[in-house]
Amino acid sequence: MAQTNEKIDLQDLFESLSEELPEDADLSEFTEKWSHYLKHPIDLNKTDGRELTELQFLDPLLIEHLLDHRTISGDFIDVIELQSIEGFNERIVSLLLPFVRVGPGSPLETLKSRNFKQEFIIRYARILEKAKGYRMVDTTKSHYLGDANRYAFRYRAQLNDGFHLAVNMEKDAGEPFFRDRQKMGFDFYSLSISIKSLGRFKNIMIGDYALQFGQGLSMWNGLNFGKGGLVQHTARQGIGVKPYTSLNEANFMRGIAGTLQIRHIEITPYFSYQSIDGKVNRTTSPPTISTIASSGLHRTATEQQYRHAASQLTYGLNLLWRYKRFKMGVHFNQTQLNVFKTKGNGIRQKADFEGDFLRNISLYANYTIRNAYLFGEYANSMDGGSALLAGSIISLHPRLSSVIFLRDYKQNFHTFYGQGFGESDNSSNEQGAYLGLTYQLGRKLLWSNYADIFRFPGAKYQADTLSTGADFFSQLSYMWYKKGQLSLRYRNRLKQVNYQGAGQTEHGLVNTSKQQFRVEFHYRLSSTWTIRSRVEANLFQKEYQENSFGYMLYQDLFWKSSAGKFQSNIRVAYFDAASYDNRIYAYEQDVLYASGFGMYNTRGWRMYFNLQYRLTRHLQVWAKYAVYYYPARESIGTGLDQIEGNRKSEVKMQLRWQL
Repeated sequence: MAQTNEKIDLQDLFESLSEELPEDADLSEFTEKWSHYLKHPIDLNKTDGRELTELQFLDPLLIEHLLDHRTISGDFIDVIELQSIEGFNERIVSLLLPFVRVGPGSPLETLKSRNFKQEFIIRYARILEKAKGYRMVDTTKSHYLGDANRYAFRYRAQLNDGFHLAVNMEKDAGEPFFRDRQKMGFDFYSLSISIKSLGRFKNIMIGDYALQFGQGLSMWNGLNFGKGGLVQHTARQGIGVKPYTSLNEANFMRGIAGTLQIRHIEITPYFSYQSIDGKVNRTTSPPTISTIASSGLHRTATEQQYRHAASQLTYGLNLLWRYKRFKMGVHFNQTQLNVFKTKGNGIRQKADFEGDFLRNISLYANYTIRNAYLFGEYANSMDGGSALLAGSIISLHPRLSSVIFLRDYKQNFHTFYGQGFGESDNSSNEQGAYLGLTYQLGRKLLWSNYADIFRFPGAKYQADTLSTGADFFSQLSYMWYKKGQLSLRYRNRLKQVNYQGAGQTEHGLVNTSKQQFRVEFHYRLSSTWTIRSRVEANLFQKEYQENSFGYMLYQDLFWKSSAGKFQSNIRVAYFDAASYDNRIYAYEQDVLYASGFGMYNTRGWRMYFNLQYRLTRHLQVWAKYAVYYYPARESIGTGLDQIEGNRKSEVKMQLRWQL
């Protein structure tokens, strides 16, 4: 059991939660939290379930079953008891074990927890080949104002378990550094102060913070995961207010928030004021903003013009009542812009928000009764439309569990912060029904399935009229306890898009289908060597067009020295995607807190090598070299990111000092 902490598989965790996060998404808000609980495991005999919720991969019904088991059978004697709890199959247990313990930690750990801890991280990264934006000679044309270097600095401080400080600084490639409009150095600065308890107040946040309430229809800051192999995870578990420590430069609050506990009621008021990026026209009265940008990139003169062009004031209140297995909350928020937001001219933008003032109110609840967890949320953008989501997780049999979602998001429902579950990336213009089933065929064999049927009542991206679609998923996994896993996966996504060929279809749309097949095997060969192999293929079909095919195969090799000072891994991948619709995403290992998803598109090779070395008890270094090689191409990328040649390589270095 002492070696369990070394066996966390971040790839399995992230790909089970979601398969297709953006390449530039910062996943550190999760890896940092997991790292914390690896160092300070959750005591199963003391938790009230909130820490388990933060792990993300345990659904609410499993957490209730764990707490019920402790109530009925008494305190846990050993973490292995998890295997006897209903719903805790081999996969869930293997994911959970590194993060939990029974009884107090070691005397040394207890002593350390009373001290002041600090962590410094410095990261450097750069694409070695020069993109067009850096080669421009004519400076009157759009070009990158800064160099290709990327810098990031992270500082963390903790006093006992009651005070946390997080500081982030980042400069993206192409952004100026200590010159031009960036005379203050880094492009992005973030400060978050968290006080766990102060009298009746708990979780007091000053600076940058995130809010997560209900099912996320009205308020959900930070990353959210969609559909994945952990079928029951689709039910959101809002944890209220938490520090924002990510390097993502959008969708967070900047101000002050806190939760007041009065018996069974939690009162969370919050206030936020921050600058936002966008295209502002100041020749009108009042000034207007036609586009709100969220990329966080400020490399060109135009992007610098967009930077901090407007301001956003947000304040609100959340009331949550807890009583035994029942929770009910009411959330209200109000957002004021200092400019007038206008609609776009596109067909799909006709229902967009317009104005400088937006209010939202929502009611959410969940209840556990026997083997069923019921949940839902109703949200309304006042003077606008509504959004509704309701569902249940039911343990039908010790080996069989199900999850059901129904959603109805109106076209005129607007929110700046909502991220409800669905096929699209916002909580509007969508209706759907989701059914997931997980069946434990044997102790080592797990079968996961879901079907999601949806429709978009109004125009959306690539569909100018009402469209429908479906998403079918099935995965069979065989697990060797603490050793490895073999999985077979099939997924078929059906959608309707605009027809752009000769003539015309009845509804102006055509049907598309993307079938995906995956076989993956990973196995721990010894205490020092681990392998992971994957083969994935897809078939894209579109009416009136020829079918296109894509595939990718890779081999990963992991090595760790017996003393634990050295760790390294390498990937060699070959891919061939006939079109952009055949692109494939796969999780990639990286330096600490910098992991993400890579996109494998067109035809080529992908190789990377990671190295980690512990110099002293306080000092660690990481290094990565990665390269894309496209044999048949003369250039890579488009616009200012275009690279002449068929190779795109990157180096990354990171240093961490802990006290």
